[in-house]
Amino acid sequence: MSSTHTALVTGANRGIGLAVCRLLADSGLDVVLGSRDLERGRRAAAGIGGPVRAEQLDVADPDSVRACADRLTEAGTVVDVLVNNAGIYPTEPFFAVSEQVLADSLQVNLLGAFRTCQAFVPGMVERGYGRVVNVSSTGGQLTRGGPNPPAYGIAKAALNALTLVVANSVPDHVKVNAMCPGWVRTDMGGRGAPLTPDQGADTAVWLATLTEHGPTGKFFQDRRVIAW
Repeated sequence: MSSTHTALVTGANRGIGLAVCRLLADSGLDVVLGSRDLERGRRAAAGIGGPVRAEQLDVADPDSVRACADRLTEAGTVVDVLVNNAGIYPTEPFFAVSEQVLADSLQVNLLGAFRTCQAFVPGMVERGYGRVVNVSSTGGQLTRGGPNPPAYGIAKAALNALTLVVANSVPDHVKVNAMCPGWVRTDMGGRGAPLTPDQGADTAVWLATLTEHGPTGKFFQDRRVIAW
């Protein structure tokens, strides 16, 4: 088995996730590019080249997460780094948010990360090395007037809570952190956003490659700790 670490990035066929994949590959990691649509994932992986391959992965579907984990195990691939990037961005004001909209946001933005952490973090603990990066948002901060937009922010606040729970459930050799990429020019962020996908991915890549003395159980933006 190769001594090179392997990273799994969810929601990675475009935007910040794709940038994370490319930058991690450039850093010397093998990369599994998770994508709901396998063909789109394969095209994205081919565009990067090198040690990047696509896997079908829909974090909103528990069966899809289990199937991906099983395929990787059967292939002898161990996930050392998990970047929970998959997300959706509902923007309705609170009194226009339906239960379904909130449920969909929680399914992807919270439960998706919950499922992948349960699937892959135990192996990190067993092997004595792991890095988990949850792509969150300042929209989930409780210290800046509360989560906003509501359905998105509530799910990201819960993702931040999950980050702390997982960090407190594992030994220190598994680093578990959350980060905000900022306002990035992606399909979600729009063309008017000031940051490139590479700039938005920078802190996630830094956290994914922390040394043994790196932080855990923290929330970052621009490589600096920010309030929950």
